[in-house]
Amino acid sequence: MFAKAFRVKSNTAIKGSDRRKLRNDVAATFPTLTSEQLSEIVPNKEELNIIKLYAHKGDALTVYANGRIPVLFEMEKRLYPTDLMLPGVVVPSYGLPQVDRGTLCAITLVGNSAPVAIGIATMSSAEMVAAGMKGKGFTVLHTYMDHLWEFGDKSCPPTIVPLEAEPSEMMDAEEEEQEAGEGEGKSQENSHPIDPCLQTGIRNLNMEDAIQSVDMTEKEEPNENGAAETTEEDNLDVPQEAEDSRSPQEQMDALLHQCFFHALKCKVKKSELPLLTSTFLRNYMFACCPQGQQLDIKKSSYKKFSKFLQSMQQQNILQVKELNKGVESIVNVDWRHESIRSFVVPIEIAASELSVQDSRSGDGEQPYHCPEITPLYGISSRMAPLFQESGYKKGDTLSSSEVRSAVINYVKLNELVDETNKNFIKVDPILCDCLLDKSEQDEISKLTWDNLLSRCLDKLQPFHQVTFFGHDPIVRKGNNDPIDINIAQRSCNKKVTIIKNLELYGLDPQAVANFLQLKVQASATVTTLPGAKDRAQVQVQGNQIHHLAKLLVEDYQIPRKYIKGLEMAPKMGRKK
Repeated sequence: MFAKAFRVKSNTAIKGSDRRKLRNDVAATFPTLTSEQLSEIVPNKEELNIIKLYAHKGDALTVYANGRIPVLFEMEKRLYPTDLMLPGVVVPSYGLPQVDRGTLCAITLVGNSAPVAIGIATMSSAEMVAAGMKGKGFTVLHTYMDHLWEFGDKSCPPTIVPLEAEPSEMMDAEEEEQEAGEGEGKSQENSHPIDPCLQTGIRNLNMEDAIQSVDMTEKEEPNENGAAETTEEDNLDVPQEAEDSRSPQEQMDALLHQCFFHALKCKVKKSELPLLTSTFLRNYMFACCPQGQQLDIKKSSYKKFSKFLQSMQQQNILQVKELNKGVESIVNVDWRHESIRSFVVPIEIAASELSVQDSRSGDGEQPYHCPEITPLYGISSRMAPLFQESGYKKGDTLSSSEVRSAVINYVKLNELVDETNKNFIKVDPILCDCLLDKSEQDEISKLTWDNLLSRCLDKLQPFHQVTFFGHDPIVRKGNNDPIDINIAQRSCNKKVTIIKNLELYGLDPQAVANFLQLKVQASATVTTLPGAKDRAQVQVQGNQIHHLAKLLVEDYQIPRKYIKGLEMAPKMGRKK
Protein backbone atom coordinates (compact mmCIF):
# COMPACT_ATOMS: atom_id res chain seq x y z
CA MET A 1 0.00 0.00 0.00
CA PHE A 2 2.80 2.45 0.94
CA ALA A 3 5.68 0.72 -0.83
CA LYS A 4 5.97 3.74 -3.16
CA ALA A 5 5.55 7.49 -2.61
CA PHE A 6 2.02 8.82 -2.17
CA ARG A 7 0.48 12.24 -2.91
CA VAL A 8 -1.08 14.30 -0.13
CA LYS A 9 -4.37 15.86 -1.17
CA SER A 10 -5.16 17.80 2.01
CA ASN A 11 -3.98 18.13 5.60
CA THR A 12 -6.44 19.76 8.01
CA ALA A 13 -7.03 19.83 11.76
CA ILE A 14 -9.84 17.57 12.95
CA LYS A 15 -13.10 19.07 14.18
CA GLY A 16 -14.60 18.26 17.55
CA SER A 17 -17.50 16.32 16.07
CA ASP A 18 -15.16 14.35 13.79
CA ARG A 19 -12.91 13.58 16.76
CA ARG A 20 -15.85 12.13 18.72
CA LYS A 21 -16.98 10.10 15.71
CA LEU A 22 -13.44 8.77 15.25
CA ARG A 23 -13.28 7.70 18.91
CA ASN A 24 -16.57 5.85 18.56
CA ASP A 25 -15.41 4.13 15.35
CA VAL A 26 -12.11 3.06 16.93
CA ALA A 27 -13.89 1.76 20.04
CA ALA A 28 -16.31 -0.23 17.87
CA THR A 29 -13.52 -1.65 15.68
CA PHE A 30 -11.24 -2.52 18.61
CA PRO A 31 -13.57 -3.39 21.51
CA THR A 32 -10.72 -4.72 23.69
CA LEU A 33 -9.14 -1.26 24.05
CA THR A 34 -9.36 0.34 27.48
CA SER A 35 -10.38 3.97 27.90
CA GLU A 36 -6.73 4.94 28.58
CA GLN A 37 -5.52 3.20 25.42
CA LEU A 38 -8.33 4.81 23.43
CA SER A 39 -7.37 8.26 24.74
CA GLU A 40 -3.76 7.63 23.74
CA ILE A 41 -4.77 6.76 20.17
CA VAL A 42 -7.40 9.52 19.84
CA PRO A 43 -6.43 12.21 22.40
CA ASN A 44 -9.05 14.62 23.68
CA LYS A 45 -7.09 17.87 23.46
CA GLU A 46 -3.85 17.21 21.56
CA GLU A 47 -3.52 18.23 17.93
CA LEU A 48 -4.98 15.65 15.53
CA ASN A 49 -4.91 16.08 11.76
CA ILE A 50 -6.90 14.46 8.96
CA ILE A 51 -4.65 13.78 5.96
CA LYS A 52 -6.30 12.73 2.72
CA LEU A 53 -3.88 11.16 0.26
CA TYR A 54 -3.65 9.02 -2.84
CA ALA A 55 -1.44 5.91 -2.96
CA HIS A 56 0.81 5.27 -5.95
CA LYS A 57 -1.93 3.23 -7.65
CA GLY A 58 -4.62 5.87 -7.11
CA ASP A 59 -6.22 4.39 -3.98
CA ALA A 60 -7.82 7.09 -1.80
CA LEU A 61 -6.94 6.90 1.91
CA THR A 62 -7.52 8.95 5.04
CA VAL A 63 -4.70 9.10 7.61
CA TYR A 64 -5.15 10.42 11.15
CA ALA A 65 -1.91 11.88 12.50
CA ASN A 66 -1.05 13.05 16.01
CA GLY A 67 1.72 15.64 15.76
CA ARG A 68 2.59 14.45 12.22
CA ILE A 69 2.90 10.86 13.47
CA PRO A 70 0.33 8.61 11.71
CA VAL A 71 -1.73 6.63 14.22
CA LEU A 72 -4.67 5.37 12.12
CA PHE A 73 -5.62 5.08 8.47
CA GLU A 74 -8.73 3.96 6.64
CA MET A 75 -9.23 2.96 3.02
CA GLU A 76 -11.98 3.88 0.62
CA LYS A 77 -10.90 1.45 -2.12
CA ARG A 78 -9.71 -1.94 -0.94
CA LEU A 79 -6.88 -2.68 -3.36
CA TYR A 80 -3.80 -4.07 -1.65
CA PRO A 81 -0.63 -4.70 -3.68
CA THR A 82 1.54 -6.69 -1.27
CA ASP A 83 1.05 -10.24 0.03
CA LEU A 84 2.61 -12.32 2.81
CA MET A 85 3.03 -15.95 1.81
CA LEU A 86 2.39 -18.69 4.37
CA PRO A 87 5.83 -20.38 4.00
CA GLY A 88 7.28 -17.26 5.65
CA VAL A 89 5.06 -17.64 8.75
CA VAL A 90 6.53 -19.42 11.80
CA VAL A 91 3.99 -21.67 13.54
CA PRO A 92 4.42 -21.60 17.36
CA SER A 93 4.47 -24.83 19.31
CA TYR A 94 0.95 -24.29 20.62
CA GLY A 95 -0.45 -23.80 17.11
CA LEU A 96 -1.77 -20.91 15.07
CA PRO A 97 -3.98 -18.29 16.75
CA GLN A 98 -7.64 -18.35 15.83
CA VAL A 99 -7.97 -16.13 12.76
CA ASP A 100 -10.97 -15.73 10.45
CA ARG A 101 -10.89 -14.64 6.83
CA GLY A 102 -10.85 -10.82 6.62
CA THR A 103 -9.44 -10.39 10.15
CA LEU A 104 -7.06 -7.46 10.67
CA CYS A 105 -3.79 -8.94 12.02
CA ALA A 106 -0.50 -7.64 13.44
CA ILE A 107 2.66 -9.22 11.97
CA THR A 108 5.73 -9.57 14.20
CA LEU A 109 9.25 -10.94 13.95
CA VAL A 110 10.60 -13.96 15.79
CA GLY A 111 11.72 -12.92 19.28
CA ASN A 112 9.90 -9.58 19.32
CA SER A 113 6.16 -9.03 19.88
CA ALA A 114 6.25 -5.46 18.54
CA PRO A 115 4.35 -5.40 15.20
CA VAL A 116 6.37 -4.56 12.09
CA ALA A 117 3.42 -4.77 9.69
CA ILE A 118 -0.37 -5.05 9.60
CA GLY A 119 -2.44 -6.99 7.13
CA ILE A 120 -5.73 -8.76 6.46
CA ALA A 121 -6.01 -12.55 6.49
CA THR A 122 -7.03 -14.02 3.13
CA MET A 123 -8.04 -17.34 4.75
CA SER A 124 -8.87 -18.68 8.19
CA SER A 125 -6.31 -20.47 10.37
CA ALA A 126 -8.03 -23.79 9.69
CA GLU A 127 -7.74 -23.21 5.95
CA MET A 128 -4.04 -22.32 6.38
CA VAL A 129 -3.41 -25.64 8.12
CA ALA A 130 -5.44 -27.54 5.51
CA ALA A 131 -3.33 -25.91 2.76
CA GLY A 132 -0.13 -27.15 4.40
CA MET A 133 0.96 -23.58 5.22
CA LYS A 134 1.38 -22.80 1.52
CA GLY A 135 -0.01 -20.03 -0.64
CA LYS A 136 -1.00 -16.42 0.06
CA GLY A 137 -1.92 -15.94 3.71
CA PHE A 138 -2.19 -12.18 4.28
CA THR A 139 -2.65 -8.99 2.30
CA VAL A 140 -0.14 -6.52 3.78
CA LEU A 141 -1.41 -2.94 4.21
CA HIS A 142 1.39 -1.15 6.05
CA THR A 143 4.96 -2.13 6.98
CA TYR A 144 7.88 -0.78 8.95
CA MET A 145 10.10 1.54 6.80
CA ASP A 146 7.49 2.15 4.08
CA HIS A 147 6.47 5.64 2.93
CA LEU A 148 3.78 6.04 5.61
CA TRP A 149 6.46 5.29 8.22
CA GLU A 150 8.73 7.88 6.58
CA PHE A 151 5.88 10.41 6.83
CA GLY A 152 6.05 10.17 10.64
CA ASP A 153 8.94 10.48 13.09
CA LYS A 154 10.77 7.42 11.61
CA SER A 155 11.06 5.74 15.00
CA CYS A 156 12.12 2.10 15.29
CA PRO A 157 9.78 -0.56 16.71
CA PRO A 158 10.35 -1.23 20.42
CA THR A 159 11.69 -4.55 21.66
CA ILE A 160 8.90 -6.47 23.39
CA VAL A 161 9.78 -9.90 24.77
CA PRO A 162 7.17 -12.47 23.58
CA LEU A 163 4.92 -14.09 26.14
CA GLU A 164 6.26 -17.47 27.13
CA ALA A 165 4.17 -20.59 26.56
CA GLU A 166 2.37 -22.09 29.55
CA PRO A 167 4.26 -24.82 31.46
CA SER A 168 1.84 -27.51 30.29
CA GLU A 169 2.46 -26.54 26.69
CA MET A 170 6.24 -26.48 27.22
CA MET A 171 6.12 -29.96 28.78
CA ASP A 172 4.05 -31.26 25.87
CA ALA A 173 6.55 -29.82 23.44
CA GLU A 174 9.49 -31.40 25.30
CA GLU A 175 7.76 -34.79 25.35
CA GLU A 176 7.06 -34.53 21.64
CA GLU A 177 10.70 -33.67 20.96
CA GLN A 178 11.85 -36.68 22.98
CA GLU A 179 9.46 -38.94 21.09
CA ALA A 180 10.72 -37.52 17.80
CA GLY A 181 14.31 -38.23 18.87
CA GLU A 182 13.53 -41.83 19.83
CA GLY A 183 11.49 -42.62 16.72
CA GLU A 184 13.67 -42.68 13.59
CA GLY A 185 10.92 -42.49 10.97
CA LYS A 186 8.92 -39.57 12.38
CA SER A 187 8.86 -36.31 10.43
CA GLN A 188 9.49 -32.86 11.86
CA GLU A 189 5.90 -31.82 11.24
CA ASN A 190 4.61 -34.41 13.72
CA SER A 191 6.81 -32.98 16.46
CA HIS A 192 4.75 -29.74 16.52
CA PRO A 193 1.08 -30.67 15.94
CA ILE A 194 -1.41 -27.84 15.60
CA ASP A 195 -3.94 -28.49 18.33
CA PRO A 196 -7.03 -26.23 18.14
CA CYS A 197 -7.54 -26.45 21.91
CA LEU A 198 -4.16 -24.80 22.46
CA GLN A 199 -4.88 -21.83 20.17
CA THR A 200 -4.91 -18.40 21.80
CA GLY A 201 -6.96 -15.32 21.10
CA ILE A 202 -3.93 -13.14 20.36
CA ARG A 203 -3.97 -12.45 16.62
CA ASN A 204 -0.23 -11.99 16.17
CA LEU A 205 1.79 -13.99 13.65
CA ASN A 206 5.58 -14.35 13.57
CA MET A 207 7.49 -13.81 10.35
CA GLU A 208 10.93 -15.29 9.67
CA ASP A 209 13.72 -12.75 10.01
CA ALA A 210 16.67 -13.77 7.89
CA ILE A 211 18.85 -10.91 9.08
CA GLN A 212 18.29 -11.83 12.71
CA SER A 213 19.23 -15.46 12.07
CA VAL A 214 22.43 -14.36 10.32
CA ASP A 215 23.33 -12.10 13.25
CA MET A 216 22.70 -14.93 15.71
CA THR A 217 24.94 -17.25 13.67
CA GLU A 218 27.73 -14.68 13.67
CA LYS A 219 27.43 -14.23 17.41
CA GLU A 220 27.62 -17.98 17.98
CA GLU A 221 30.85 -18.34 15.98
CA PRO A 222 33.84 -18.81 18.32
CA ASN A 223 36.69 -16.33 18.25
CA GLU A 224 39.90 -15.68 20.07
CA ASN A 225 38.53 -12.75 22.07
CA GLY A 226 35.48 -14.63 23.29
CA ALA A 227 36.57 -14.60 26.92
CA ALA A 228 37.35 -10.89 26.90
CA GLU A 229 33.98 -10.07 25.31
CA THR A 230 32.15 -12.09 27.96
CA THR A 231 34.00 -10.23 30.69
CA GLU A 232 33.00 -6.87 29.17
CA GLU A 233 29.36 -7.86 29.03
CA ASP A 234 29.47 -9.00 32.64
CA ASN A 235 30.96 -5.65 33.66
CA LEU A 236 28.27 -3.75 31.79
CA ASP A 237 25.57 -5.56 33.76
CA VAL A 238 26.48 -3.67 36.93
CA PRO A 239 25.43 -0.14 35.81
CA GLN A 240 22.37 -1.63 34.14
CA GLU A 241 21.19 -2.96 37.48
CA ALA A 242 21.73 0.49 38.99
CA GLU A 243 19.58 2.07 36.28
CA ASP A 244 16.83 -0.45 36.87
CA SER A 245 16.45 0.87 40.43
CA ARG A 246 15.03 4.10 38.99
CA SER A 247 11.43 4.42 37.89
CA PRO A 248 10.68 4.08 34.14
CA GLN A 249 9.84 7.79 34.01
CA GLU A 250 13.20 8.75 35.55
CA GLN A 251 15.01 6.48 33.12
CA MET A 252 13.21 8.08 30.16
CA ASP A 253 14.03 11.58 31.48
CA ALA A 254 17.71 10.62 31.69
CA LEU A 255 17.65 9.20 28.16
CA LEU A 256 15.90 12.34 26.87
CA HIS A 257 18.54 14.63 28.39
CA GLN A 258 21.34 12.40 27.11
CA CYS A 259 20.05 12.45 23.52
CA PHE A 260 19.38 16.21 23.72
CA PHE A 261 22.87 17.21 24.86
CA HIS A 262 24.50 14.59 22.61
CA ALA A 263 22.70 16.04 19.57
CA LEU A 264 23.61 19.65 20.42
CA LYS A 265 27.24 18.87 21.16
CA CYS A 266 28.01 16.49 18.28
CA LYS A 267 25.33 16.80 15.58
CA VAL A 268 23.88 20.30 15.21
CA LYS A 269 25.98 23.01 13.58
CA LYS A 270 25.43 26.73 13.84
CA SER A 271 25.00 27.04 10.08
CA GLU A 272 21.92 24.77 10.30
CA LEU A 273 19.99 27.24 12.46
CA PRO A 274 17.13 28.05 12.43
CA LEU A 275 16.19 24.37 12.75
CA LEU A 276 12.66 23.01 12.99
CA THR A 277 12.04 21.43 16.39
CA SER A 278 10.42 18.43 14.71
CA THR A 279 13.48 17.98 12.48
CA PHE A 280 15.79 18.29 15.48
CA LEU A 281 13.90 15.53 17.28
CA ARG A 282 13.56 13.21 14.29
CA ASN A 283 16.94 13.60 12.55
CA TYR A 284 19.25 14.42 15.46
CA MET A 285 17.94 13.25 18.85
CA PHE A 286 16.61 9.91 17.61
CA ALA A 287 19.98 9.32 15.90
CA CYS A 288 21.72 9.76 19.28
CA CYS A 289 19.55 7.19 21.04
CA PRO A 290 21.70 4.19 22.13
CA GLN A 291 21.15 0.95 20.28
CA GLY A 292 18.48 -1.22 21.85
CA GLN A 293 16.70 1.70 23.59
CA GLN A 294 13.59 3.58 22.50
CA LEU A 295 13.15 7.33 23.04
CA ASP A 296 9.49 7.92 23.94
CA ILE A 297 8.74 11.45 25.19
CA LYS A 298 5.24 10.47 26.31
CA LYS A 299 6.80 8.18 28.91
CA SER A 300 8.90 11.00 30.35
CA SER A 301 7.78 13.54 32.93
CA TYR A 302 7.52 16.21 30.19
CA LYS A 303 4.95 14.28 28.08
CA LYS A 304 5.44 16.72 25.17
CA PHE A 305 8.59 17.77 23.32
CA SER A 306 7.50 21.43 23.39
CA LYS A 307 7.43 21.37 27.23
CA PHE A 308 10.90 19.83 27.31
CA LEU A 309 12.28 22.53 24.99
CA GLN A 310 10.57 25.18 27.11
CA SER A 311 12.41 23.82 30.15
CA MET A 312 15.72 23.94 28.27
CA GLN A 313 14.96 27.50 27.14
CA GLN A 314 14.36 28.59 30.74
CA GLN A 315 17.89 27.35 31.50
CA ASN A 316 19.20 29.56 28.64
CA ILE A 317 20.57 26.54 26.75
CA LEU A 318 18.71 27.38 23.55
CA GLN A 319 16.11 29.75 22.14
CA VAL A 320 12.92 28.58 20.42
CA LYS A 321 10.70 30.87 18.34
CA GLU A 322 7.64 30.47 16.15
CA LEU A 323 8.98 31.69 12.79
CA ASN A 324 5.91 30.43 10.91
CA LYS A 325 2.39 30.14 12.24
CA GLY A 326 2.16 26.99 14.33
CA VAL A 327 5.75 25.90 13.49
CA GLU A 328 8.48 26.31 16.11
CA SER A 329 12.19 26.45 15.30
CA ILE A 330 15.42 26.51 17.28
CA VAL A 331 16.98 29.87 16.41
CA ASN A 332 19.93 29.98 18.80
CA VAL A 333 22.02 27.57 20.89
CA ASP A 334 24.49 28.56 23.62
CA TRP A 335 27.25 26.00 22.99
CA ARG A 336 29.26 27.62 25.81
CA HIS A 337 26.60 26.68 28.34
CA GLU A 338 27.99 24.63 31.20
CA SER A 339 25.48 21.81 30.64
CA ILE A 340 26.65 21.31 27.05
CA ARG A 341 30.35 21.72 27.79
CA SER A 342 30.28 19.29 30.72
CA PHE A 343 28.31 16.62 28.85
CA VAL A 344 30.35 13.50 28.07
CA VAL A 345 29.28 11.18 25.29
CA PRO A 346 28.59 7.64 26.60
CA ILE A 347 31.61 5.39 26.25
CA GLU A 348 29.88 2.81 24.05
CA ILE A 349 29.35 5.37 21.26
CA ALA A 350 32.18 7.81 21.97
CA ALA A 351 34.47 6.28 19.37
CA SER A 352 32.01 6.77 16.52
CA GLU A 353 31.38 10.39 17.54
CA LEU A 354 35.02 11.48 17.88
CA SER A 355 35.27 12.46 14.23
CA VAL A 356 32.16 14.62 14.50
CA GLN A 357 33.48 16.45 17.56
CA ASP A 358 36.82 17.03 15.85
CA SER A 359 35.12 18.57 12.83
CA ARG A 360 33.24 20.94 15.15
CA SER A 361 36.41 22.07 16.94
CA GLY A 362 38.41 22.41 13.71
CA ASP A 363 37.83 24.06 10.39
CA GLY A 364 36.14 21.03 8.78
CA GLU A 365 32.53 21.84 7.86
CA GLN A 366 30.01 19.78 5.99
CA PRO A 367 29.71 20.89 2.34
CA TYR A 368 27.02 23.48 1.73
CA HIS A 369 24.09 22.51 -0.48
CA CYS A 370 21.99 25.25 -2.03
CA PRO A 371 18.33 24.76 -1.06
CA GLU A 372 15.86 23.71 -3.72
CA ILE A 373 13.25 26.45 -4.10
CA THR A 374 9.94 25.63 -5.78
CA PRO A 375 7.25 28.29 -6.41
CA LEU A 376 3.80 27.29 -5.17
CA TYR A 377 0.36 28.80 -5.56
CA GLY A 378 -2.28 28.95 -2.82
CA ILE A 379 -6.00 28.67 -3.55
CA SER A 380 -8.02 31.61 -2.25
CA SER A 381 -11.76 31.58 -1.57
CA ARG A 382 -12.36 33.39 -4.87
CA MET A 383 -10.43 30.76 -6.88
CA ALA A 384 -11.73 27.71 -5.00
CA PRO A 385 -14.67 26.96 -7.38
CA LEU A 386 -12.24 26.59 -10.29
CA PHE A 387 -10.26 23.84 -8.52
CA GLN A 388 -13.10 22.12 -6.70
CA GLU A 389 -13.70 19.54 -9.43
CA SER A 390 -10.03 18.45 -9.23
CA GLY A 391 -10.31 17.70 -5.51
CA TYR A 392 -8.66 20.86 -4.18
CA LYS A 393 -10.08 23.38 -1.75
CA LYS A 394 -9.31 26.75 -0.19
CA GLY A 395 -5.88 26.82 1.46
CA ASP A 396 -4.27 24.07 -0.62
CA THR A 397 -0.92 24.87 -2.24
CA LEU A 398 -0.14 23.62 -5.75
CA SER A 399 2.82 23.63 -8.08
CA SER A 400 2.55 25.25 -11.52
CA SER A 401 2.11 21.85 -13.18
CA GLU A 402 -0.71 20.95 -10.79
CA VAL A 403 -2.41 24.28 -11.50
CA ARG A 404 -2.13 23.66 -15.23
CA SER A 405 -3.55 20.12 -14.89
CA ALA A 406 -6.47 21.35 -12.76
CA VAL A 407 -7.35 24.13 -15.25
CA ILE A 408 -7.19 21.75 -18.22
CA ASN A 409 -9.33 19.27 -16.32
CA TYR A 410 -11.94 21.96 -15.59
CA VAL A 411 -12.05 23.06 -19.23
CA LYS A 412 -12.48 19.50 -20.51
CA LEU A 413 -15.14 18.52 -17.97
CA ASN A 414 -17.22 21.58 -18.78
CA GLU A 415 -16.55 21.39 -22.56
CA LEU A 416 -15.33 24.97 -22.80
CA VAL A 417 -13.01 24.54 -25.81
CA ASP A 418 -14.23 26.66 -28.72
CA GLU A 419 -15.53 24.45 -31.56
CA THR A 420 -14.32 26.78 -34.33
CA ASN A 421 -10.87 27.51 -32.90
CA LYS A 422 -9.43 25.14 -30.32
CA ASN A 423 -6.85 27.72 -29.25
CA PHE A 424 -9.61 29.67 -27.49
CA ILE A 425 -11.55 28.83 -24.33
CA LYS A 426 -15.08 29.99 -23.71
CA VAL A 427 -15.51 31.95 -20.48
CA ASP A 428 -18.25 30.47 -18.28
CA PRO A 429 -19.61 32.14 -15.09
CA ILE A 430 -16.97 30.52 -12.83
CA LEU A 431 -14.06 31.57 -15.06
CA CYS A 432 -15.60 35.02 -15.29
CA ASP A 433 -15.78 35.43 -11.50
CA CYS A 434 -12.33 33.93 -10.88
CA LEU A 435 -10.19 35.47 -13.61
CA LEU A 436 -11.82 38.64 -14.98
CA ASP A 437 -11.98 42.08 -13.43
CA LYS A 438 -15.34 43.83 -13.21
CA SER A 439 -14.49 46.06 -16.17
CA GLU A 440 -13.67 43.00 -18.31
CA GLN A 441 -16.64 40.80 -17.49
CA ASP A 442 -18.88 42.31 -20.16
CA GLU A 443 -16.17 42.58 -22.82
CA ILE A 444 -14.27 39.26 -22.78
CA SER A 445 -16.06 36.05 -23.74
CA LYS A 446 -13.04 33.96 -24.84
CA LEU A 447 -9.45 33.52 -23.67
CA THR A 448 -6.45 31.83 -25.23
CA TRP A 449 -4.85 28.94 -23.40
CA ASP A 450 -1.77 31.00 -22.49
CA ASN A 451 -3.88 33.94 -21.30
CA LEU A 452 -6.10 31.61 -19.28
CA LEU A 453 -3.17 29.97 -17.47
CA SER A 454 -1.26 33.21 -16.87
CA ARG A 455 -4.36 34.91 -15.45
CA CYS A 456 -4.94 31.90 -13.19
CA LEU A 457 -1.40 31.97 -11.80
CA ASP A 458 -1.64 35.73 -11.22
CA LYS A 459 -4.89 35.40 -9.26
CA LEU A 460 -3.56 32.65 -6.97
CA GLN A 461 -1.75 33.50 -3.74
CA PRO A 462 2.07 33.24 -3.97
CA PHE A 463 3.84 30.61 -1.85
CA HIS A 464 7.20 28.90 -2.17
CA GLN A 465 8.72 25.68 -0.86
CA VAL A 466 12.30 25.56 0.40
CA THR A 467 13.99 22.16 0.72
CA PHE A 468 17.34 22.09 2.52
CA PHE A 469 19.63 19.11 2.05
CA GLY A 470 18.69 16.38 4.54
CA HIS A 471 15.68 18.28 5.91
CA ASP A 472 11.93 18.27 5.35
CA PRO A 473 10.50 20.84 2.91
CA ILE A 474 9.39 24.17 4.38
CA VAL A 475 6.45 26.01 2.81
CA ARG A 476 6.54 29.80 3.20
CA LYS A 477 3.95 32.37 2.25
CA GLY A 478 4.77 34.98 -0.37
CA ASN A 479 7.45 35.08 -3.02
CA ASN A 480 10.98 33.98 -2.30
CA ASP A 481 13.24 36.84 -1.17
CA PRO A 482 16.66 36.84 -2.86
CA ILE A 483 19.96 37.47 -1.11
CA ASP A 484 20.03 41.28 -1.12
CA ILE A 485 23.42 42.96 -1.70
CA ASN A 486 23.53 46.73 -1.50
CA ILE A 487 26.23 49.42 -1.49
CA ALA A 488 25.68 52.22 1.02
CA GLN A 489 27.50 55.53 1.45
CA ARG A 490 28.86 56.42 4.87
CA SER A 491 30.62 59.49 6.26
CA CYS A 492 33.79 60.72 4.57
CA ASN A 493 32.64 59.19 1.27
CA LYS A 494 33.27 55.66 2.54
CA LYS A 495 31.36 52.76 1.01
CA VAL A 496 30.11 49.65 2.79
CA THR A 497 28.63 46.43 1.42
CA ILE A 498 25.44 45.26 3.15
CA ILE A 499 24.19 41.66 2.70
CA LYS A 500 20.71 40.55 3.83
CA ASN A 501 18.56 37.39 3.77
CA LEU A 502 21.44 34.92 4.12
CA GLU A 503 19.47 32.87 6.67
CA LEU A 504 16.75 32.14 4.11
CA TYR A 505 19.30 30.08 2.16
CA GLY A 506 20.79 28.23 5.13
CA LEU A 507 23.88 30.46 5.37
CA ASP A 508 25.32 31.65 8.67
CA PRO A 509 25.79 35.46 8.54
CA GLN A 510 28.66 35.24 11.03
CA ALA A 511 30.47 32.68 8.87
CA VAL A 512 30.08 34.89 5.78
CA ALA A 513 31.35 37.91 7.74
CA ASN A 514 34.40 35.95 8.95
CA PHE A 515 35.19 34.80 5.41
CA LEU A 516 35.03 38.32 3.98
CA GLN A 517 37.05 39.75 6.87
CA LEU A 518 39.90 37.32 6.19
CA LYS A 519 39.60 37.55 2.40
CA VAL A 520 39.61 41.33 1.98
CA GLN A 521 41.30 42.30 5.28
CA ALA A 522 38.50 44.71 6.10
CA SER A 523 36.15 45.20 9.02
CA ALA A 524 33.03 43.02 8.91
CA THR A 525 30.18 43.13 11.44
CA VAL A 526 26.87 41.32 11.93
CA THR A 527 23.92 43.36 13.17
CA THR A 528 20.20 42.74 13.63
CA LEU A 529 18.18 43.54 10.55
CA PRO A 530 15.95 46.55 11.25
CA GLY A 531 12.33 45.50 11.58
CA ALA A 532 13.16 41.76 11.88
CA LYS A 533 14.40 40.49 15.23
CA ASP A 534 15.17 37.00 13.91
CA ARG A 535 17.23 38.12 10.91
CA ALA A 536 20.71 39.58 10.65
CA GLN A 537 22.66 41.58 8.08
CA VAL A 538 26.38 41.59 7.30
CA GLN A 539 28.19 44.89 6.80
CA VAL A 540 31.68 44.96 5.24
CA GLN A 541 33.85 48.00 4.50
CA GLY A 542 34.30 48.80 0.80
CA ASN A 543 32.64 47.40 -2.32
CA GLN A 544 33.19 43.67 -1.90
CA ILE A 545 30.64 42.37 -4.43
CA HIS A 546 33.37 40.62 -6.49
CA HIS A 547 34.38 38.49 -3.50
CA LEU A 548 30.74 37.90 -2.59
CA ALA A 549 29.95 36.73 -6.11
CA LYS A 550 32.83 34.24 -5.98
CA LEU A 551 31.69 32.95 -2.59
CA LEU A 552 27.97 32.70 -3.36
CA VAL A 553 27.98 31.73 -7.04
CA GLU A 554 31.19 29.69 -7.42
CA ASP A 555 31.79 28.21 -3.96
CA TYR A 556 28.19 27.82 -2.70
CA GLN A 557 26.78 27.42 -6.25
CA ILE A 558 23.72 29.56 -5.56
CA PRO A 559 21.98 30.49 -8.86
CA ARG A 560 22.31 34.16 -9.81
CA LYS A 561 18.52 34.54 -9.96
CA TYR A 562 18.49 34.21 -6.16
CA ILE A 563 21.05 37.00 -5.68
CA LYS A 564 20.15 40.67 -6.09
CA GLY A 565 22.82 43.35 -6.52
CA LEU A 566 25.65 41.55 -8.32
CA GLU A 567 25.44 44.13 -11.11
CA MET A 568 26.84 46.77 -8.72
CA ALA A 569 30.29 45.16 -8.68
CA PRO A 570 33.12 47.60 -9.48
CA LYS A 571 34.71 47.35 -12.89
CA MET A 572 37.91 45.32 -12.95
CA GLY A 573 41.11 47.35 -13.06
CA ARG A 574 39.55 50.46 -11.58
CA LYS A 575 41.07 51.42 -8.26
CA LYS A 576 38.69 51.81 -5.37
